[in-house]
Amino acid sequence: MAVLVIAEHDNATLNDATRAVVTAAKGIGGDIHVLVAGKGAGAVAEAAAQLDGVAKVLHAEGDALEKKLAEAMETVVLSIADSYDAILAAASTVGKNFMPRIAAKLDVMQISDITAVESADTFVRPIYAGNAMMTVKSNDAKKVITVRPTTFEKVGDGGSAAVESVDAPAPSAASQFVSEELSKSDRPELGAAKIVISGGRGMGNGENFAIIEKVADKLGAAVGASRAAVDAGFVPNDYQVGQTGKVVAPELYIAVGISGAIQHLAGMKDSKVIVAINKDEEAPIFSVADYGLVADLFTAVPEFEAELGKVGY
Repeated sequence: MAVLVIAEHDNATLNDATRAVVTAAKGIGGDIHVLVAGKGAGAVAEAAAQLDGVAKVLHAEGDALEKKLAEAMETVVLSIADSYDAILAAASTVGKNFMPRIAAKLDVMQISDITAVESADTFVRPIYAGNAMMTVKSNDAKKVITVRPTTFEKVGDGGSAAVESVDAPAPSAASQFVSEELSKSDRPELGAAKIVISGGRGMGNGENFAIIEKVADKLGAAVGASRAAVDAGFVPNDYQVGQTGKVVAPELYIAVGISGAIQHLAGMKDSKVIVAINKDEEAPIFSVADYGLVADLFTAVPEFEAELGKVGY
């Protein structure tokens, strides 16, 4: 048995999500190969070769792969797919774009967003916005799987896999990359931060997010938001935590003015420690919180910031 892991990267550095996907691949068993598809991604291929448990790295280099458009990724993956029993990628924005296309071309069912590997053909994935977990057994000869990286341990280094070049596809006439707008911040990226502090509808308006941003800056935390806050225009879409936003599992998650709708809980309930601040003692967020404070956030959060200053933050 052989498993192909498609690396998540920005052509310069290997994303930690890939380390989690390799852990999932280990649960399936067999030789693990990592595909690094990109442009100018030689350093990424070398980093992938050092991952513990990886037997080989396949490096596809070309203009068409720079932004990992679905048509280009499909071509390069299908060219090597016959050699693998399972193909895995992170359930990220990028992975969710090209993996369904690969599954369709291979005429197999995609198994999405898995959170555990029971055996080589049996997996666990969330349904109903994370309120239930489904165990799925696949009879397909070739498995196409996306992995929720926040639920798997990340493998370390220690490997010394060989790096082998594979052909890159020609640019597709069907689609082309036009542009992207990336949010720039000195704070950690939301999906990778060890501490996340999020605001909800209770923040009242976008200007009031400055209250939690001050705390975030003291703690070196990322700032998130509930869908209600995003839909109200308080903060941009890339702040959103939840079923239709980013799924996070930091060491500490602080929910401020967030009631705890099912969709939001699905995106953060795997956090190691959850702290909730809300004036409604009946708010659903308290059902998943390790620590809850029933208080007015406009009083509690500034007091929290002041206390942090007293202990050297």
